[in-house]
Amino acid sequence: MTEFKKGDKVAWNTSQGETEGKVVKKQTSDTKIKGHKVSASKDDPQIIVESAKSGAKAAHKPDSLHKK
Repeated sequence: MTEFKKGDKVAWNTSQGETEGKVVKKQTSDTKIKGHKVSASKDDPQIIVESAKSGAKAAHKPDSLHKK
């Protein structure tokens, strides 16, 4: 599995095509983003990313991201 750190430039697929952004942090505990629950743990982390276009934050599984 690829390790991501804060500031890494990454890309992920959406229904509109590939989106680019940067890693904000690795989330290892449950949290909420825009009112949506994000389930995360040390064994099953989520990567919080910020879209380069919209500035919106979202959580993704590490295997759904790739470095740019």
